Amino acid sequence: MSSSPTHPPGTKSRRPKWWLEPAIVLGVAIALAVIMPLILPVFRLRLLGRFVALAIAALGIDLIWGYTGLLSLGHGIFFALGGYAFAMHLNLQLPEGQIPNFFSLYGVEELPWIWQPFYSLPVTLISIVLIPGLVAGLLGYLVFRNRIKGVYFSILTQAALLVFFNFFNGQQDLINGTNGLSTNRYEIFGVAAGAPQAQLAFFQTSLVMVGLVYLLCRWLTDGRFGRMLVAIRDDEIRARFAGYDPTGFKILVFAVSGAIAGISGALFTVQTGLITPSFMEVAFSIEMVIWVAVGGRASLIGAIIGTILVRTAQTFLSEWSPEAWLFFQGGLFLIVVTVLPNGLYGWFRDSAIPQVRSRLGLQPRLVSYPDIDLNPEVQQEQDELERLDR
Repeated sequence: MSSSPTHPPGTKSRRPKWWLEPAIVLGVAIALAVIMPLILPVFRLRLLGRFVALAIAALGIDLIWGYTGLLSLGHGIFFALGGYAFAMHLNLQLPEGQIPNFFSLYGVEELPWIWQPFYSLPVTLISIVLIPGLVAGLLGYLVFRNRIKGVYFSILTQAALLVFFNFFNGQQDLINGTNGLSTNRYEIFGVAAGAPQAQLAFFQTSLVMVGLVYLLCRWLTDGRFGRMLVAIRDDEIRARFAGYDPTGFKILVFAVSGAIAGISGALFTVQTGLITPSFMEVAFSIEMVIWVAVGGRASLIGAIIGTILVRTAQTFLSEWSPEAWLFFQGGLFLIVVTVLPNGLYGWFRDSAIPQVRSRLGLQPRLVSYPDIDLNPEVQQEQDELERLDR
């Protein structure tokens, strides 16, 4: 069979155009970036910007958990590393010869060598992606080469999280310890990072980035790489018998997921004005998992929806009654686990839409696994069969 899709004359391909989804996603992101500042107050807009930044991390969680079946409880590490990288760059926006004020509290007179690369914005932007990705790749290599998986993988990522949390808390003379690094009063491109125009730019950047990261994850999961991740999730032993080595795939997807969390951490930090080791606490990493569980695993769009819905509910419930949120969060997780195992998006896709189509008298759409209808060779065979039937 030919590997390239060909179609008989006079017939149309049913394969979606490759550029259609990127165009729609980026179009929606740009439209929201323009429209939302016109209809939301400044305070709510800043909150929405933070939620969108967090949704980027949720996409990374969905990649490693939803598609690969590896539940990471340590993504706060990579999130915080991205945030610290950007905060260090902003803290260095000082007149020549000066160093951040907190160093004087601990008797430090010269800038530590580890801060030096963050004078450069391009190096900082690369570091936001590269450092979390490398740390995740190294951790993944140490874990996956020993074939550690399941609950043991989750426990190890949580243990690594505690190690990083305690290490960063103890570095007062290097990164200000538990106090963390603030960003609001430092300038970027001549504008204070906490100024309204800068915050608007960060909000719009977050929207564009969530669109780009979504497309990256979609590209990774729609091809053979994605099918291999699903095979690892469903039956890793069978994948090994088929001749594949899952270790390399798992290391790579964990590194990509960590790099994505780094981007999220950087954008979230500049919109909150502070990065501290508290983002490496266990509760925050577990909260990331809840966003994806509520939205729907292995759906990507569900991770984005879940993050924004949960965070919005948290904000409004906390404004009404701070104690109510904890009960609501626990109840929400129980409902998702027991009643909606595929999350809200999964319920909408698998139950709500078929019921609506049934009530309207429409024939239910046949779904095959995994996306075999989109396979070019299968499409070609179907087109040829239809042509012969005419």
